[in-house]
Amino acid sequence: MHQLIGIFINVITPVFGLVILGYGAGPRLKLEARTLSRAAYYLFIPAFVFDVISKAQVEAKALGQMVLLGLLIVIVTALLGALTALVFRRPKPVVAAFMLIASFGNVGNFGLPLIEFRLGSQALIPATVYFLTISLASFVVGVGAAGYVQGGGARAALSVLKTPALLALPPALFFARAGATIPLPLERMIALLAAAMIPVMLVALGVQLASSQGLRLERDVWLASGVRLLGAPLVAAVLAWGLGIESLSRATAIVQSGMPAAVLTSIIALEYDLVPDFVTSTVLFSTLASVFTLTLLLAWV
Repeated sequence: MHQLIGIFINVITPVFGLVILGYGAGPRLKLEARTLSRAAYYLFIPAFVFDVISKAQVEAKALGQMVLLGLLIVIVTALLGALTALVFRRPKPVVAAFMLIASFGNVGNFGLPLIEFRLGSQALIPATVYFLTISLASFVVGVGAAGYVQGGGARAALSVLKTPALLALPPALFFARAGATIPLPLERMIALLAAAMIPVMLVALGVQLASSQGLRLERDVWLASGVRLLGAPLVAAVLAWGLGIESLSRATAIVQSGMPAAVLTSIIALEYDLVPDFVTSTVLFSTLASVFTLTLLLAWV
């Protein structure tokens, strides 16, 4: 019990505190979630990816295992979400929405700070690899599922290859593998931008949640949240065991898999008219419920 209380106070509270700050300050200060999110998307996230990966010393085999694990987690959890919806005889748009929610966790806003607080700064390397892999694969799966229902979507899915975070990866890997020295002024600029990523993303999440249209606690919301918060980390644990991934990389993958549904799922649902009210309610409910599930998960790993 003391461990759970300690994790809640020292790990969970700082992260959710910034989300609550954004939730309260957003409407009062007339902050725009889109502006904050775009700043993070184009500036802070690629700087963070470059800053972490360029300094990382990861063997190619270990890197390949982490990428493979991240891809498998996305695919299996998406199938689990689809299976859950089909068992309850849900229509095709709801099945696609279940796939989107199940596979797309908030591995950036929540995952990175929680992992750093709980597992230490050394865990940021695998956490960033999983963050990139899961985010990109989930986007493709989610948009692909939405496109299957509504028609089209392939072009949007392919556009993921142009995301700034992914474009920052090749030069980061070059500096990591070649051991080249980054010019000091550039290194300091990147480090400053990288340090701003987590607080800006957490505040932006709060602003986004404040602009949501409310919470509808339907059965599907409970089911989809259960798959995301409980089913996904179990899938990650089984897959990590099957691939022989141990220690810090395994714990990091499990924690990343237990994140609540990403706010981006609501944007995709709105874009493709994929039961957006259901998806938005699930994002909000899974975020609130993750206060408890993540406390237990972080104590377990």
